[in-house]
Amino acid sequence: MVRVVPPARARKLAKVPFVELAEGRLQGVVSSGSSAERVYVSWFTAETHAFHCSTNNNRPCGGLSGRPCKHLVALADEAILQYGVDRIARYLRIDIGDGAESGFDLLRRANCRHEPGPGAVVFARFLRHLAYLEVPGSDGILPELHWFPATAGVR
Repeated sequence: MVRVVPPARARKLAKVPFVELAEGRLQGVVSSGSSAERVYVSWFTAETHAFHCSTNNNRPCGGLSGRPCKHLVALADEAILQYGVDRIARYLRIDIGDGAESGFDLLRRANCRHEPGPGAVVFARFLRHLAYLEVPGSDGILPELHWFPATAGVR
C-alpha cells in the first residue's frame, strides 16, 4: 500500500487548479484574473531559480518585468498550502533562514531570473490530470492509474 501525504492545508482550486513538484521545477496552471477562458502556465526551476509564465497558447505573461509576476506568486502561495513552505524551499533549494510565510516571501529569498520556455509539457500534464476526472467509476484495473493508492494492492 502506498502512503498518501495529505496537503499541508486545504486549498481552493479556482485560482490555481494544478500545482506540482516535477521535472526539477515547481510548476502549475494559474487561472487568469481577467478572462475565464485563459490560464497561465508558470514555473520556477530548482537551483537556478529561473522562472517563466505564459498563456496556455505560449504568449508571454504581460506581468513579467524581470521579476516574478502575480501568477508565479499565486503558484508559490498554493504550493505552500499543498506541500508546506519547508518542502518547497528544500525542493527549490532556497535558504529561507528565519522562515517564509508566503510565496512572495519565498521568492524574495531566491535569486530569480526570467528564462523563457514553452509551457506545453506542463499544460499537457494538467490536461491529463483533468481527463482522469472523467474516467467512469469501475472495479477493474486501469493500467495508466496503477500507481494510485486505491489500486496499489489490486492485481
